[in-house]
Amino acid sequence: MFYDITRELSEEILVFPGGDPKPSFTREEHEDYVITLLSLCTHTGTHIDAPSHYLKDEGGTVDAIPLERLVGRCRVVDLGTRTAITREDLEERIGDAKKVLLKTWSSEETAFDPGYPHLTADAAAFLADAGVACIGIDSPSIEAFDGDGTVHRTLLGEGVAVIELLDLSGIVEGDYYMIALPLRLKGLDGAPARVILSDRPIS
Repeated sequence: MFYDITRELSEEILVFPGGDPKPSFTREEHEDYVITLLSLCTHTGTHIDAPSHYLKDEGGTVDAIPLERLVGRCRVVDLGTRTAITREDLEERIGDAKKVLLKTWSSEETAFDPGYPHLTADAAAFLADAGVACIGIDSPSIEAFDGDGTVHRTLLGEGVAVIELLDLSGIVEGDYYMIALPLRLKGLDGAPARVILSDRPIS
């Protein structure tokens, strides 16, 4: 079975305040066809952060993220009502998984809440040291609203792919196979993505 864990992208989707504009879709009806003009940020909806999002000129861009970091076996960890996710919350639960998705109460949220679930600095360091290739979360950011960028820089600096604003509401904890494909936007700092899970190997 396949599970689409991508948030539906519409003009009503929650956005990170203070920089991310709300998306807008402008429908144009022509005589024989319809097209829609899109205006949105590279970090709108379910999206993938590239290293250059925080490392600027030092980091790789979203089109250069190796696909093996975004496709393959992954583990969903259900963290329930936790908000600040620490090393201790993760170290006994991720096992040998190299792709990890964090399910929290944020999957149910449709409006921005500045108290959203996030990784602490020690959790980010643990994941980087453990060789995790991809970390995803269902909240607006992997880092706290008042964070200083340490969590992002720790992960992105080690080449860890970061997926944010997933919808894991219908997913139970366990092992899956994931396909997470960002738009192939040349030279940019991130991109909206379609993220799919399967309960069996994808062939």
